[in-house]
Amino acid sequence: MENQAYFEQAVRNWCNMIEENTQIPREMYSDYKVKRGLRNKDGTGVLAGLTQIGSVSGYVMYEDEKTPIEGKLSYRGIDIRDIVEACIRENRFGFEEVCYLILFSRLPTQTELADFTTLMGELRPLPYGFTEDMIMKAPSKNIMNKLARSVLATYSYDPNPEGDDLYNLIRQSILLIARMPTIVAYSYQAKAHYHDGKSLYIHAPQKDLSTAENLLYMLRPDNKYTELEAHVLDMALILHAEHGGGNNSAFATRVVTSSGSDTYSAIAAAIGSLKGPRHGGANAKVMGMIEDFKANCKDITNELEVAAHIERILKKEAYDRKGLIYGMGHAVYTLSDPRTAFLKEKGRELAELTGRQDEYILYDTIERLTPEIYAKLKEPKVMAANVDLYSGFIYSMLGIPEELYTPLFAVSRIVGWCAHRIEEVLYGGKIIRPAYKSVCEKSRYVNIADRK
Repeated sequence: MENQAYFEQAVRNWCNMIEENTQIPREMYSDYKVKRGLRNKDGTGVLAGLTQIGSVSGYVMYEDEKTPIEGKLSYRGIDIRDIVEACIRENRFGFEEVCYLILFSRLPTQTELADFTTLMGELRPLPYGFTEDMIMKAPSKNIMNKLARSVLATYSYDPNPEGDDLYNLIRQSILLIARMPTIVAYSYQAKAHYHDGKSLYIHAPQKDLSTAENLLYMLRPDNKYTELEAHVLDMALILHAEHGGGNNSAFATRVVTSSGSDTYSAIAAAIGSLKGPRHGGANAKVMGMIEDFKANCKDITNELEVAAHIERILKKEAYDRKGLIYGMGHAVYTLSDPRTAFLKEKGRELAELTGRQDEYILYDTIERLTPEIYAKLKEPKVMAANVDLYSGFIYSMLGIPEELYTPLFAVSRIVGWCAHRIEEVLYGGKIIRPAYKSVCEKSRYVNIADRK
């Protein structure tokens, strides 16, 4: 590009201009009673809608006071614990059952589940030419961006992309849910080949395998995986499938849907939201934080060393200098995150099998000590480990590359997104449009010849 130096200097000048002229003092948010992040002053969420899809609870309100309780998560009124425990007890895969439940509002019979699972298997292959034209060309270093692009490109392969009748919405949802694992696997292979110099493996999805099995089959060069690995991944998919309409990506789905836009635009927006480190990208931030502990603690099983480094992070003296212990605390859950217990137990089991017990001890120590140290340095706060603390650890023990952690989240959460889109189309009825107060001072227009 000609004038590259001018462009770079101009951008720096514009940055300075924005910083000098567009400051909003923090106290203004209080003065105007702004509910930042659509949160009330007590941390509860602003009520923006109604849903029958997922329920997330971590506190109760009594006489205008927030009282912490053990966290609960349900899909269509069914406790997630009951679903996961049934799958463990019966030694079967459950993600497809959860897809059926979340989309169609009730549990399937054995015959319905078998038919649905067969259909999902048959729909996994991508349209002719899609892999070469939409995934292999312009491969992305960040797989989430490739996912968003691929979902948007699917619009061009849909004979009725704009239709928002229920039949069309369900048809599009099933196709996207079925194809997402294939898109993720191929996007990773393209990234690994073109950006990392690795061999390229494009394995066709197997119609007789579950979603979890297909992911491992398509990601691994030799297609091999153990039964334990597949069941652990299936459990992770179940736990991530839905989390209420207020989570950032589901809300993004509803916001775009409320404008009357198409399914592919709404789901691409949700993917963009999930990418962020404050949402779906948090498990990758946890892994980076853990590496920081390893680099700065001579013995990661020594509680005093770990506690000292937790303090350094909270004081913004270590890791990314943000003062956050990633994987701890949640917008809704207080005493516990119901998903964490399952992942923690599987983490312990896998750590024993892979010889990573010391790392497991580190995670457990961070979980136990962070609330106490946070209270000492900042303020007493009820907090517990959230789903992100152990999910990345589990994925790493499954041999899954870190750049796939958030895309795997998308493979699961697209089920909830599709259900929320359907619900918004059917019952929303209004474009989502909150207010923003302008705090810009009045200024007069100056003729261009008189400007300095």
